[in-house]
Amino acid sequence: MPAEKFQVDREELEESIELHIRGELDLAAALTFRHALEEVVHRADKALILDVGQLRYIDSTGIGIVVSALKIRDELKAPFAVRNIPSSIRKLFDLTGISGFLNEGIEGRA
Repeated sequence: MPAEKFQVDREELEESIELHIRGELDLAAALTFRHALEEVVHRADKALILDVGQLRYIDSTGIGIVVSALKIRDELKAPFAVRNIPSSIRKLFDLTGISGFLNEGIEGRA
């Protein structure tokens, strides 16, 4: 079965910017993901929400990019959340220890 193509869709709402991530986030997709984040990660005027409900796989490179975004948002004291985490992805987040740092409670819709 071929790998599902990685895709990031951006939705800018009144109070948030949501990045809807789908497919497989691995080394091959890392540049695309990093570029999508770089466009919005420093926007402290809005909450940044990663919706990973359709993410099928993430490797250590992808997790590292999420951690980098988390650190930047923390330094800016700007809201950041990861939402709709599939159970297989949640297990990886738990194993790597980042689950405790991921806010899942931001409501971005006005």
